[in-house]
Amino acid sequence: MITCLILFSGGLDSSLAFKILEKQKKLKLLGLIFRSYFFNEEKAKKIAESINLPIKIVDIGREHLEIVKSPKHGYGSGINPCLDCKILMLKKAKEILKKTKGKVFVATGEVLNQRPMSQMRPALALIEKESGLSGFLLRPLSALLLEETTPEKEEWIQREKLLDISGRSRKRQLVLAKEFGLKTYLTPAGGCILTEKEFAKKAKELFEVCPDCRANDVELLKIGRHFWLSKTKIVVGRNEEENLKLKKLARPGDCLIELKDFAGPLTMIRNYGPEKELKQEAIEKAKELTQFYSTKARGKRGIKFTCFK
Repeated sequence: MITCLILFSGGLDSSLAFKILEKQKKLKLLGLIFRSYFFNEEKAKKIAESINLPIKIVDIGREHLEIVKSPKHGYGSGINPCLDCKILMLKKAKEILKKTKGKVFVATGEVLNQRPMSQMRPALALIEKESGLSGFLLRPLSALLLEETTPEKEEWIQREKLLDISGRSRKRQLVLAKEFGLKTYLTPAGGCILTEKEFAKKAKELFEVCPDCRANDVELLKIGRHFWLSKTKIVVGRNEEENLKLKKLARPGDCLIELKDFAGPLTMIRNYGPEKELKQEAIEKAKELTQFYSTKARGKRGIKFTCFK
């Protein structure tokens, strides 16, 4: 039995990698979909199901968070540590590879010269080396432009059925998508919030104030309007859905504030400093913001608030 573990994001390139390898004889394919605090697996799962790709969900939450805080190889346009992220995923793939019987290799949808940070030739070589998969990492879309891998040399697969795509243009991929009947796939980096400038800004502020932040703190970054008073964070919900999420994310020590007599936002106060009690200054600021972002209460006097923990 020959098994190929495919890193599957639900994007066009990883979908094409699957379709190209599906044409190979006697090859068992398994898609690896990764779950992190910064992206989840739901969209990729649906796309894998639509193309009949068996999958395994791999949770990299805690390890990925530590990498995002301090990546060895730096960030992309936001706080996306693309090189470190790919290396982590491939290391996880290698762990699964070791537990899989028979001949096993790993494949990705990477395209030579497509992304300046992570897909130039030196970067691809670095990723392969640091992941520990030298010789066993296949990039089907660009394989004919890269050094032969063990699966090709040992004729586990037919090299002539692989491709020679290079560069940022996606014309060939779009033509192939039509040929393979691929109609649904995620846009490049479409599922990675780390590439978004506003989120990156909020995350950097959090990492600076709270280097040991955890999953709950990251989830909080995804909702509301954020304000800082020294090491105290104030988060104001923007709609009913976010108000409910704030309630769910509240933990011991947090304070929630809402208007007593008017509809409006729910506001959370979270202290990241050494003090056990919230400063009155933070509570007053949170009340001010809660009133300001309520269209019905803004500008009115004698507004009453409900505070609960």
